[in-house]
Amino acid sequence: MDLTQGMPVSIQLATKVIQNNEVQDFYFDLTGQVVKIADTLYIRYKEIQEDTGEEVPVTIKVTPDGRIQLIRAGEMRMRLKFGYQERLETNYRTPYGMLTIHTFTKNLRFSLKDRPVSGKIVIDYDLYMVEDKIGEYHLTLDFTA
Repeated sequence: MDLTQGMPVSIQLATKVIQNNEVQDFYFDLTGQVVKIADTLYIRYKEIQEDTGEEVPVTIKVTPDGRIQLIRAGEMRMRLKFGYQERLETNYRTPYGMLTIHTFTKNLRFSLKDRPVSGKIVIDYDLYMVEDKIGEYHLTLDFTA
């Protein structure tokens, strides 16, 4: 499986958000690309913002140490970091300035198969601003070439 040149994939992304005792579910069917650079795997796709229709580039970076980063570009830049049972700090750039947020990853799973190229990422995490818990998030991303 040579992913150094990149490979187009179909992506199914499901996110469940629990905030203030309210649950929201989001589902996306997307096309994207998987590319491997050195020992790091990158999954890239564009997310369509419901309110503006703007396309936001998103990259999921899977590093050899088992950590995962979710990087969103655009006006609201964010780089969420996930490590199993770890609390990790990151910055979130908004039009109003830079915010510091933390993730605490309760569950983190990644699997990769090569015939056909496919994989799955599952991340369950809590999001904090300072010491205040903003919400619980459950992200599942499946991709297939």
